[in-house]
Amino acid sequence: MDKALELKELKSRALEDKNLPLKSGATNLVFGVGNPNAEILFIGEGPGYWEDVKAEPFVGPAGKLLDKLLELIKIKRSDVFITNVVMHRPPNNRDPLPEEIEAYKPYLDGIIRIISPRVIVTLGRFSMAKFLPNALISRVHGKDFSVYFDGLNIVVVPMYHPAAALRNGDIMIKIREDFLGLPKILEKARSVRDKVYLEKNKEVFEQKQMELF
Repeated sequence: MDKALELKELKSRALEDKNLPLKSGATNLVFGVGNPNAEILFIGEGPGYWEDVKAEPFVGPAGKLLDKLLELIKIKRSDVFITNVVMHRPPNNRDPLPEEIEAYKPYLDGIIRIISPRVIVTLGRFSMAKFLPNALISRVHGKDFSVYFDGLNIVVVPMYHPAAALRNGDIMIKIREDFLGLPKILEKARSVRDKVYLEKNKEVFEQKQMELF
């Protein structure tokens, strides 16, 4: 099935899900946006005011910074996919609760499975905890970690949330440096996944070559 269609169907299920705990207090579902065939998936924490109004992640001040950071490494926003661990705005922009993150997990996991990105960039500690639950962001930000997720080998890169960078000049420097290292990590992830794919399919390729003679 086409990835865009799969995402559309998954979003429809989320829209119809009456059990999502933050739904009643939100204006819109903020499912995610971007390229269904993206190599990089960004996962934030949850929608803020403007995201709730526009039904799109990272469109407020933090989103504008994210756009600038992408421009810094010559990656178009339209070439990546962006979502959050919770897809409705928490009241007063508070942190998402563990049970809320768990409730949205099937939809976030579905996005990951459908897109099958080479690299996942987690923005903030809540999305980082999905893959690296015991990590401290101050120690691991900008580093790449190989994670096995639902049959996929994915490189996870924890980064600070852009909103934190807007509040703290030191974090702004760190997130900028982390983004500058992202193209090299992506290139490494491409070569590693391609190598794994070739090794898994070596016998198939060899058989097809034999059939040519």
